[in-house]
Amino acid sequence: MAELEIGIGKSGRRAYGFDDIAIVPSRRTRDPEDVDISWEIDAFRFDLPLVAAAMDGVTSPAMAIEVGHLGGLAALNLEGLWTRYEDPDPLFEEIARLDPDKATARMQQIYSEPIRPELVTQRIREIKDAGVTSCASLTPQRTEQFAKAVVEAELDLLVIQGTVVSAEHVSRTVEPLNLKRFIREFDIPVIVGGCASYQAALHLMRTGAVGILVGVGPGNACTTRGVLGIGVPQATAIADAAGARMRHLDETGVYVQVIADGGMSKGGDIAKAIACGADAVMIGSPLAAAHEAPGRGYHWGMATFHPTLPRGARVRTEIRGTLREILLGPAHENDGRLNLFGALRTSMATCGYESVKEFQKAEVMVAPALQTEGKSLQRAQQVGMGH
Repeated sequence: MAELEIGIGKSGRRAYGFDDIAIVPSRRTRDPEDVDISWEIDAFRFDLPLVAAAMDGVTSPAMAIEVGHLGGLAALNLEGLWTRYEDPDPLFEEIARLDPDKATARMQQIYSEPIRPELVTQRIREIKDAGVTSCASLTPQRTEQFAKAVVEAELDLLVIQGTVVSAEHVSRTVEPLNLKRFIREFDIPVIVGGCASYQAALHLMRTGAVGILVGVGPGNACTTRGVLGIGVPQATAIADAAGARMRHLDETGVYVQVIADGGMSKGGDIAKAIACGADAVMIGSPLAAAHEAPGRGYHWGMATFHPTLPRGARVRTEIRGTLREILLGPAHENDGRLNLFGALRTSMATCGYESVKEFQKAEVMVAPALQTEGKSLQRAQQVGMGH
């Protein structure tokens, strides 16, 4: 792809986010009821191509169970409040009441409580005992420390997740996690991420992971792009990772799932993520707006409470509806924030595609006017697409 000159001695590719592109309808349409949006990863099948984000304001054990019953998968943060405190509910109440200028400092104090291995096992068991697929997340730095507790709990899927996870971490002071060796020797299938480039995605696929998370800094609660200055707009990042997936498939015959992580707040964003090449999506803030979410209408990222360099903010999502309404409808608002997967199904049907893998082949167009064309009244009145 041609690069643009940034200045003498530096050039770069043009990259696109979801607001920059549009899905082009094809010559065929379908009935939405005939569309299959199911998703498979390793030995597990789900009615919805959804992973609820491993963030404390989004996924509690109870929320994970409810997501599972509705057809999706939810990842529990094994380094969060649920594994530091026997009863974290009072802390969720306190976090929801904190003044914005005091929230980060107080959350750093709350999260300084040590993680308890017995709670790691207990929380996973709570999800498994409800009869749904269990999924949980650890950072690379703590993966080996809590691997035994995870195995004892018989977790179904492990996510090894950080702001950026590479297959070649280098350190002069500590022995880094060898992802390839760990995944090869671990008895549980592993999803790894995040990444945002072709080469990084390809290297993560070569570790033996069953899925990779694509996204560096696009989430509503993430400040990584401001704090560190790194990231790639999601449409381009997903398309690059999908290209890596095809090369890896050609080389090995193994299909690795690409999971778009972050930057999606509406049904149209999810549809665009799939059209760009994702197999499934990981979302946080849309689910934090559910009545069942533990965050009481607030949402914060995994790095919000980092002790020395926080890279997230506590943001207000407000309560929009039940989890079922947010995922499956019916919608009582017109801005695309409810019935997310009904919207995906309708988008696929409108464009004539029957399955998620077919929809990945949809034509996509760069469309700078997509958000504004003919929407002046909505924008002036802050309704519909003018929010």
